[in-house]
Amino acid sequence: MAVQRLHREQLVSCGVREVAEFFSRPANLALLTPPGMRFELLTPEPLEMADGTLIEYRVRVRGIPIRCVSQIEDWRPGSGFADRQLRGPYRHWLHRHRFEALEGGTRIVDDVDYELRLAPLGDIFAGPLVRRDLARIFDFRQVAAERCLGVRPAVS
Repeated sequence: MAVQRLHREQLVSCGVREVAEFFSRPANLALLTPPGMRFELLTPEPLEMADGTLIEYRVRVRGIPIRCVSQIEDWRPGSGFADRQLRGPYRHWLHRHRFEALEGGTRIVDDVDYELRLAPLGDIFAGPLVRRDLARIFDFRQVAAERCLGVRPAVS
């Protein structure tokens, strides 16, 4: 199976600078990850975000502990960045984050390109579960972002 894409957009009534700063702090990943995944940041803080920054963490996926390493790419302070999985459950994972200033708020745009391991069997057997899990994670993340930023969505 080819690389899959997940696309999400969210509008919040916070300024783009505040939103970008929040998403640029690796420690906030724990707040944006469903509690059952038990996110644990392993890279010591403080962590300076820049092209090439490595972030090591551990999560549980369907109860299985997985140690992951992501690398920051295309670092654009205040407007976005990408994280690429170097170690983790996917054959390929690239998550692009964009923050766009709007009148009265910010649009958060997430594009995730991913490919499962063990294709094509992984796609057949795990593909539907992974799509459901990712949707659940990003649904949680949307509510958590609104809660953490202390705002309600600007548009439903």
